Amino acid sequence: MLTSSEVERVVTLPSGIDLHARPAAQLVRTAVGFSAEIAVAVNGRKANAKSLIAVLALGATAGTPLRLTASGEDAAVAVDALGECVAAFE
Repeated sequence: MLTSSEVERVVTLPSGIDLHARPAAQLVRTAVGFSAEIAVAVNGRKANAKSLIAVLALGATAGTPLRLTASGEDAAVAVDALGECVAAFE
C-alpha cells in the first residue's frame, strides 16, 4: 500500500530488451540522480533502484512490467524520469 508521500508507476520493458547490464546501469544512473528512495519490483520481488546488483538480480526479461515506487521530495519527478529511461531502452 502506498503512503501519501509515495508515487508509483508501472512500465513495461520494451520488446527484445532484458534488464541486463547496460539497461540496468542506465536505470541505476537515472535513479541515483534523485534524493527520493526508489524501488523497482518485478513479479513480487523488490529491489533498491540505486543498486546495480539488486536490479540485475531481479532477472527481468523483455515485456515484463516493472513497478517503480518512490518516496521523498522528488519522488514524482524520479518515477517519471525512470519511466522515460525504460521507454528509451534500445
